[in-house]
Order: sequence, then structure tokens, then C-alpha cells
Amino acid sequence: MRGWVRVYSYTQPRENIVRYRPWLLRREGGAWREAEVIDGRAHGKGVVARLAECGDRDQAQLLMGCEIGIRREQLPALAPDEFYWNDLIGLRVVNTGGEDLGTVEQMLETGANDVLVVRGERERLIPFVMKQVVVEVDLEQGLIRVDWDRDF
Repeated sequence: MRGWVRVYSYTQPRENIVRYRPWLLRREGGAWREAEVIDGRAHGKGVVARLAECGDRDQAQLLMGCEIGIRREQLPALAPDEFYWNDLIGLRVVNTGGEDLGTVEQMLETGANDVLVVRGERERLIPFVMKQVVVEVDLEQGLIRVDWDRDF
């Protein structure tokens, strides 16, 4: 209504997405473009936002299916041993025995802890628990070292 758009947010809590300004929007495979966020709030189990370019329902409908991004410098600084998921995706995973387990394909949120989805000769789900399972994350080397048996 009146140009408000419904948003699925990955931020924690979800409504924090409206604090990042400006947004970058794109359709699948397209170029990113800037969008000015005027207002936003939690709405039921989701989030709604009002963008400067959306004055009515028809304009808002044109944004259906768009991805929302932000610039890296808009993100808060992290404490040691904290990582953004985006930084972990694509890293090579080896166990403490030096065996290559594959590459982080995606991350899952389970409630108890985050999980690395590692694809190698097969898919492995490895809990992202620092110091217990994840021994080291070396972003410069593109490597995650885990205490994880190859047969798991």
C-alpha cells in the first residue's frame, strides 16, 4: 500500500535492514543501483520499507524479486573470531590432519549454531563452533581448519 515494500531480511534482528542507507538493489543478473530508504519497520513476521522511488503499489510491484545489498563499509566492525558469512563462502576447508574436505558452498542458521555447508567429494555439514570444531579461519589464505573427521 502507498508504495511500501515487503522485505525478507537476513539481518539480526530482521528490522535492522532499514538502518542501512542507502540500499543497493538489483534484479537477478543485473547491475546494482542505489535506492534511498525513507522509512521502515517490523511488520508481523517480516519487515516493510518505503523507498523514495516508490509512491504507489504499481511502483513497488516493479521491485518484486530484487535483491537488497549494502556496501561493505556500512557493516559494523567485527570482534576477533567473528566473521561475516559472505567472507566464509568459497573458503577451502581442511581438517587438522591436512585432509581437504572441500569448499564452503553456503551457510545455514540452525538456532543452536551456524553450519558450514562444505562441498567436496560429497557434501558435509560442519558446525561453525569456534575453538571446538573450527580451529582457525585464515581469510588471507582462503582456508578454514576444522577438527572434523573425514568420515563424518
